Amino acid sequence: MLKHCADADDPYTTVEVRNPNTRDAFFTVKVSFKDASGFTMAETTDQVSVPAKGTATHRVFGGRAGDVSRIEHCEVQRRADADE
Repeated sequence: MLKHCADADDPYTTVEVRNPNTRDAFFTVKVSFKDASGFTMAETTDQVSVPAKGTATHRVFGGRAGDVSRIEHCEVQRRADADE
């Protein structure tokens, strides 16, 4: 779940990952940084450790997209699959 998209005031995108499983797991999270025309400026994929039945907050540096002020919105893959 997207909590904050990178912008000039805070160049980090913040996502929250929930683990509905009964065991700790790593989840792969994909974030896309889009400009005003919908062009994907950059994408990033990270693994996030989430405790059983818990949540984890993960921050991704928006500077990977180049000029953070050009980021209009972020898209987070709706479902993050648990990695074995």
